[in-house]
Amino acid sequence: MPNKLRAVRAAVKCAVSRAKACAIIFVLLLSHSPTLQADPAMTTGSMYGAFGPEGQRMREQLWLLPSGDNSIALRATVFRPASTLTQRFPLVVINHGTSEASRLSVSMPVYYWLSRWFVDRGYAVVLPQRRGHGSTGGELVESVGSCADPDHFQSGLTAADDIGAAVDYMTHQPFVDPTRILVVGVSTGGWASLALAAKRPDLVSAVVNFAGGRGGHAWGRSNSVCGVDKLVIAAHDFARTARAPTLWLYASNDSYFGPALAAKMAAAWKDGGGLVEYDPLPDYGRDGHTIADDRAGWDLWGSNLERFLASNFAPSKEPQVAQGP
Repeated sequence: MPNKLRAVRAAVKCAVSRAKACAIIFVLLLSHSPTLQADPAMTTGSMYGAFGPEGQRMREQLWLLPSGDNSIALRATVFRPASTLTQRFPLVVINHGTSEASRLSVSMPVYYWLSRWFVDRGYAVVLPQRRGHGSTGGELVESVGSCADPDHFQSGLTAADDIGAAVDYMTHQPFVDPTRILVVGVSTGGWASLALAAKRPDLVSAVVNFAGGRGGHAWGRSNSVCGVDKLVIAAHDFARTARAPTLWLYASNDSYFGPALAAKMAAAWKDGGGLVEYDPLPDYGRDGHTIADDRAGWDLWGSNLERFLASNFAPSKEPQVAQGP
């Protein structure tokens, strides 16, 4: 029996039984299928959604979400506040980075401490795994061009297609406030988040960019970037259509996108008409590119993020009440 059919049947059983063992079997089946493709006989709605029970930490749950390709589903992790209230939460979508060497073997994105920072403050969090990575699998379509001749602009827009499709689906969930969408990204995920703000200005309320960029560690060398000038130009071009306020967080010892380059990109974004708060941070650990990875990061960027959200992502004036659990 094909893996995708076995996976779908397992999903149906899980939805009925809610048994942990069933959910585990489903995940194992998915992990052995490079891409879960849509069966023409399936309805669009039946392919996506949650599968398996919620976990103990932050109501953790695995989901399938749409991507920029209708035939491929994204694997995703969803966290929610521990609450029984039928309230709609603002949505945070956290977008992962990319390592060419390990992209197909990486686990599901969790960013536990970054996710927890938001859940503790009343946000629902979704972490989609984009095409070309981990269990979602497939070609790395968001890598357009080569290191010698990269297209950072189109690469960002392609990655944004996955994020936008995932957000569109999540905004229809009964626990999400569709008017308050915060897009957060790390490394290539930060770049993709900026691209989404440019491509879908109607969708994005605000962007938090942790060490964002593309082409870092060119040819395996620290502080070397593929097409660095093109990266700066692309930041300017994204900003021409972006309307959301953005917060840029880069540590001074980032070996992928150092402070000089980060400042140039932020200046280009501003020159393109974008709203930007660039907050250069002190050295962090051995490599400042990891500022979103652990609890200590809260002390580095937490106060900056609190101020940014207070100014640009204020609570809704009217409480949003969900229609279901």
